Amino acid sequence: MSDAEIECRPAHPADWPEIWPIVHSILAAGDTYMYPPGLSEHDARTMWMLPGVDRAGTYVATIGGDVVATAYLKPNQPGQGDHVANAGWMVAPSAAGRGVGRRLAVHVIDAARQIGFRAMQFNAVVATNTGAVTLWESLGFDIVGTVPDAFRHPTDGLCAVHIMYREL
Repeated sequence: MSDAEIECRPAHPADWPEIWPIVHSILAAGDTYMYPPGLSEHDARTMWMLPGVDRAGTYVATIGGDVVATAYLKPNQPGQGDHVANAGWMVAPSAAGRGVGRRLAVHVIDAARQIGFRAMQFNAVVATNTGAVTLWESLGFDIVGTVPDAFRHPTDGLCAVHIMYREL
């Protein structure tokens, strides 16, 4: 799939009906995010659809006008730590392996830089999510720490999470 076929842009509230099935399917699997697998739609929307104020926002990737991936961007910490961004990505299972996640990642990393963030940190990349770890490493992120047994994987049991970081 070419980058030209994938459009990345800020999300609008009207995108939520297409974002929710992505978020729901990823959280229901319970194997990549710390959020509860049974998170309600209301709570998921509150968590994922950031208002676009104070350098926080939500993004989507579309193919042919259909939302196939989503990401959020926000300060990792308030106050004296707000120069470091934090972000999360979810790609619809039907779009996995087509370059959508990478394209949206590049877009959001560029947006973070333009907004004025100096670095980006992921606080809990599940170690068994090798696709994500490989993607982030290929985009310049380093594993700066690993927390053993910090994630209860539904099939693998307790597994590690990585803290990943890169300067922007």
